[in-house]
Amino acid sequence: MNIALWVVAALLAVAFLMAGSMKVSRSKEKLASSMGWVEDFSAGTVKFIGVMEILGAVGLILPAATGIATVLTPLAATGLAVTMVLAAIVHVRRGETSNIGVNIVLLLLALFVAVMRFGPQSF
Repeated sequence: MNIALWVVAALLAVAFLMAGSMKVSRSKEKLASSMGWVEDFSAGTVKFIGVMEILGAVGLILPAATGIATVLTPLAATGLAVTMVLAAIVHVRRGETSNIGVNIVLLLLALFVAVMRFGPQSF
């Protein structure tokens, strides 16, 4: 089970690191062509979301890998799960229901890591 948790955490970290890096490094206008939801938020808020996704990705791996402050790993997974719930709400409000599937998959994976790292597979 520990190997499965590491694999899921690594996949989540890569996904959120890529998404967060894109939000941080690109302008709101460039993001709007592929992410219509950015139109509803300020450029600062989009950058903030990107930074939080990057920090969440780091939090999934670094504490668990180093053995330092390991409680941060399930907290990071919980934070990313909350982010996906909020993202799904934004997509529903905008009528972008085709985008919700990705949010749900990432939400379930993040919840899996959070529950298992808080519980039976804690450090």
